[in-house]
Amino acid sequence: MYMQVTVLLNQIESELKASELWACVAPDEQAMQSTAPFFCDTMPLENWLQFVFLPRMRALVAGRLPLPRQIAVCPIAEEAFKPLNRQKLLLINSIADLDELLSGKREQTTSRA
Repeated sequence: MYMQVTVLLNQIESELKASELWACVAPDEQAMQSTAPFFCDTMPLENWLQFVFLPRMRALVAGRLPLPRQIAVCPIAEEAFKPLNRQKLLLINSIADLDELLSGKREQTTSRA
């Protein structure tokens, strides 16, 4: 499963870059201290994905540590990345694929690209 997770994490990174949502500068230290879900009070979702989610998930994979079994990032991604275009839909598909792999559930409401 770790290999499948790695593939999906790499897809999410690639789709963030292709959608021009990849940041060159990390959020400041104060923003990184948020306790809100998805750090929604201190940064946009794409920054949370890039600077919090992807590094944490990659650390779990690298350490062969337990992966989350209840995950649902897709619903917030669908909301955060409106208006949708093809590139953002590919990003949402990758996020939904990861949700489904880890939790066994797919909570995607937009049509797949």
